[in-house]
Amino acid sequence: MKLGILGGSFNPVHLGHIFLADKAIEALQLDRIVMVPAYRSPFKLDAKDMETSAEDRLQMLAAAVCTDSRIAIDDCEIRREGISYTIDTIEDIIARYLPDGKPSLIIGDDLANDFPSWKDSKKILQLVNLVIARRLNSENVNYPFPHTVMENEIINISSQALRQKIEEGSGWRSLVPAGVSAIIEDKCLYGHCRKNQKGEKISSALVMQVEEAVRSAISTTRFLHSRNTALLARDLCRRFGLDEKAGYLAGIAHDYCKQLEPKQMLKIAKTDGKAISPLEKGKPNILHGRAAAVLLEERFSIHNKDILEAVAVHTSGSENMGLLAGIIYIADKVEVSRNIDPAIREMCYKEGSNISALDNILYAVIKNTIKKLQSKKLDLSEETIKLLEKVKGRIN
Repeated sequence: MKLGILGGSFNPVHLGHIFLADKAIEALQLDRIVMVPAYRSPFKLDAKDMETSAEDRLQMLAAAVCTDSRIAIDDCEIRREGISYTIDTIEDIIARYLPDGKPSLIIGDDLANDFPSWKDSKKILQLVNLVIARRLNSENVNYPFPHTVMENEIINISSQALRQKIEEGSGWRSLVPAGVSAIIEDKCLYGHCRKNQKGEKISSALVMQVEEAVRSAISTTRFLHSRNTALLARDLCRRFGLDEKAGYLAGIAHDYCKQLEPKQMLKIAKTDGKAISPLEKGKPNILHGRAAAVLLEERFSIHNKDILEAVAVHTSGSENMGLLAGIIYIADKVEVSRNIDPAIREMCYKEGSNISALDNILYAVIKNTIKKLQSKKLDLSEETIKLLEKVKGRIN
């Protein structure tokens, strides 16, 4: 196996690191590159540089390279603790990975000038092919020791600047893989902390898991509808003082079971312990919301009653459904890909921000839905009719 070694604090890992690993694999024709996060780097002795735990940095690195079989993560320096020296890591990696020939050690040109002062630098050169990647210099620099310069583009991202952006809350998410962003949010790293308005935290990693599961389970067109629903639900939750993350999660998941076989949909929905109506027995497709709520609880351990209700009743509504369920009902039928009266869509953005405004929007959407069903001579759910009367009573 032709091997490369890329060390660093990865605090946090960002797209510049991933780009460099990818470029090294291509340029050096490596079979695999081993990324080695430092426990404490001899080049970064400022305590603030390493205030994030080794476990957190390992988790972020694992999330960043998820599914990329060309990249390995080795925690040898973290297990050794203390300050790690490159020579120790090289000897350890060679002994365990048994590479074909000398492995390539990739370092940045920001460290190259000081390489002769590294511990056992001459021995390092005996054990590895030293590869210098561009980080600061766009032109070749001659160094007084054997090396190869990698012709890579300079990606102007540094972990230090990234940490500052995270702390300030300014434009950092595009600089890290999505999985890394979720860990930073969920663990409140680098000065970032998010809690929903009720103080109950909904994991960004969980939302990512559900979204990926939904994307894999339904067609692209249906998934885009689900995502549009999630975005509108998030906007409405923000406007009406509900948890935005809960709105997005319920919106993305509402059609999770939409493309299951009707018999399977019916079988899953029955396990929620609620009665199956004559309409649902005759048209089990309308049970996809109830089936989705069951799977969200079983597969993802989601027990938030508001989210489960919103997903379960989004098709027909429910007479006594809560605020989040009302928002998902609206978003499902009004999102931008739907053909709906522009005046109703406009209400979603201009009707106001109190509960009576939400009822006005919900009433208009229910009436429009009933009108469409009647024009197609489709049966109406009793729950939809009851919901209409309930909302009508609240706004009169």
